[in-house]
Amino acid sequence: MGHLAVDVVAVAVAVAVEETMPAARHQTEIDATPDKVMAVITDFEAYPSFLPEMEEARILSQGEATWDVRFSVKVVRRFSYTLRLVKESPTRVRWTLLEGSFKVNNGGWDLEPLDDGQRTRAVYTIDLQVGMFVPGNILRSLVERSLPDTVTRFKEETQRRG
Repeated sequence: MGHLAVDVVAVAVAVAVEETMPAARHQTEIDATPDKVMAVITDFEAYPSFLPEMEEARILSQGEATWDVRFSVKVVRRFSYTLRLVKESPTRVRWTLLEGSFKVNNGGWDLEPLDDGQRTRAVYTIDLQVGMFVPGNILRSLVERSLPDTVTRFKEETQRRG
C-alpha cells in the first residue's frame, strides 16, 4: 500500500471512520518560529509537493484570513472535498467541511512559541467521520502511522524552507 501518511486534512480518513471514534490529536516541536510554521500550513497549493497522497489542493476563494480549498487525495481510494479554513489568529487555524467525501471533517492547528519564539510546539487536531466501511487493520495502521507522519511532514517542510 506504500506510505500511508497524508495531508493535514486527508489524515482524517485515518482518524475516525466510525462515527463513534473520538477526535485525534498529535503534537510535535519544530525548529522554526510560529510565523514560519503558519506559512507552511497556509500554503495549501504546495501540499502535493510534500504530502505524497495529496493529488491536488486548489484555492477556490480567498479572503483576508479565510480560504475555501478543494483537496483531492488518494488513501485506500480517492477522496475529494472542500474545506473552509480560517486563520483565527497568528497561531491558530481551524477548518470545517463545506462538501465532499466525508460526513464530518473539522480540525485545526495550534502553534505555541517556545524558546523566546525561536521554536514552535505545533498541535494538530482532527474530527472526521466517513460514510463507508474501512477494515479494522487498515484503520489501525492509518491511525497509528498517518497522523504522526503527516505532522512530521509539515515539520520537515517548515525546517527545509528555513
